[in-house]
Amino acid sequence: MRDRRVAVIGNGPVGQTTALLLARWGVPVVLLDGRAERDLVGSKAICQQRDVLDVWEAVGAGRRIAEEGVTWTTARTFHRDRELFAYDMAGAGASAFPPFVNISQARTEEILDECIAATPLIDVRWSHRVSGIDQDSGGVTLTIEGRDPLRADYAVACAGARGDDIRRQLGVGFGGHSFDDRFLICDIRAELPGWAQERRFYFDPAWNPGRQVLIHPCPGSTFRIDWQVPGDYDLDAEETSGALDARIRAIIGNRSYEIVWKSVYRFHSRVADRMRVGRVLLAGDCAHLVSPFGARGLNSGVGDAENAAWKLAFVLHGWAGEELLESYHDERHAAAVENIAVTTATMDFLVPQTADQHRHRLSVLEAAATDPAVRARVDSGRLSEPFWYVDSPLTTADRSRPFAGRPPRGQVPAAGPGIVVPDVPVSVTGSACGRFRELARDGVLLLTTEGVNLEPPGDTSAPVRVLHLPEIDVSGALAGALAARPGEVWVIRPDAYVAAVLTDPAEVPSAVHRALGQPVTERILPGAGT
Repeated sequence: MRDRRVAVIGNGPVGQTTALLLARWGVPVVLLDGRAERDLVGSKAICQQRDVLDVWEAVGAGRRIAEEGVTWTTARTFHRDRELFAYDMAGAGASAFPPFVNISQARTEEILDECIAATPLIDVRWSHRVSGIDQDSGGVTLTIEGRDPLRADYAVACAGARGDDIRRQLGVGFGGHSFDDRFLICDIRAELPGWAQERRFYFDPAWNPGRQVLIHPCPGSTFRIDWQVPGDYDLDAEETSGALDARIRAIIGNRSYEIVWKSVYRFHSRVADRMRVGRVLLAGDCAHLVSPFGARGLNSGVGDAENAAWKLAFVLHGWAGEELLESYHDERHAAAVENIAVTTATMDFLVPQTADQHRHRLSVLEAAATDPAVRARVDSGRLSEPFWYVDSPLTTADRSRPFAGRPPRGQVPAAGPGIVVPDVPVSVTGSACGRFRELARDGVLLLTTEGVNLEPPGDTSAPVRVLHLPEIDVSGALAGALAARPGEVWVIRPDAYVAAVLTDPAEVPSAVHRALGQPVTERILPGAGT
């Protein structure tokens, strides 16, 4: 007997998203958490990127989160009392969502909870602390403290930063390091005219000399302020002495305010050496921890959730073999390593460890005030963006569309293999879907351009459909965003990533099989299955 097909361990936003996406594919889920109930306190992960909002919209939450949150499109960077530069976030196509929305993690969790409550396939169980994980060829057995064991086909561990026990039981290493400096967070409610639609980052301001300050707008005239502070910082002592009030007023001036929440945290840079161990996948902070500059924590966790959900669903429905699950590690471990690289470069600039690093930072900041060419070297955190699966074993390369590497800050790469498709309005007869990504997330999509007639490949049981670009793209916006050419077939995965762009329709079956994790060399005879 199986309680559910998949057990999700951890009822935070990554676990919630994983459960909702699995249920969207018709997979029954049990969602476990050792806490007695949800603790809705503090801003925590506040900055949600547009592609994450788009994933949440697939389960009915994206627009609600976007509408309740604060939209900001501009990132401003200052050195002392001088603004160095500001840049706006761009996006290919015409996304339904803004580049970033700020909303407290607590409110995001509440909205996701409401979606879960309306989903019969998800069984939520609080006060279920997982103390043991065993697996065999037929499934996973979870030991629950004080309760009967639970059996599932697969498990996804979304246990957060304190998932040490689970990693240890699975034999997973969690290499990396922790930073000495700490950060003070204060969520304050105040009226700050002109600050409501922008993120502000300050290097070495007079009111936090030698360190940094980051300010984010939040709903309800609330602002989250992060101060970099020494490792021995004492919040209680500063509050008692009145120094905390002085610290806040140095930023907001002589106006009334209310502290909504405050905390001190030390951040880490760590990644699991394996994100798939047999029938167990690791996701979110349980698999990787990064510094907060760039908002790459929760946003990358949602990327894990989507990647895990469609692959588990395809395996459980018999549309792909279990070997597809190994690509979860290939793709999401690479994404975690990329995030570590990006945030480590940021931390080297923010918290220099050597005299040479200090001199380099100061020279860059001083030069950036007058030399626009130097501004790209000022690193206050490269903001979250989707990972690009250009080197994935599921991706078929296209020499005519080579990946040009990491684009400039705030920009997106050109469409092509390994890149998530741009989102633009489309029109499909008989369908309520009005956006391209809505269409793409229903299975494997074969998008044909002018001059191509194609039938779905007959040697796979996976859901595959063919759409003709000129018939759904009446405005031409999608063709422009893709830079589509006549005679092409775009093979698009169930998570809206491009798996291949082909000019020979005969290559479509191989590309589809590759996108589903089956090595093309294993295909012996047409019609033999996957």
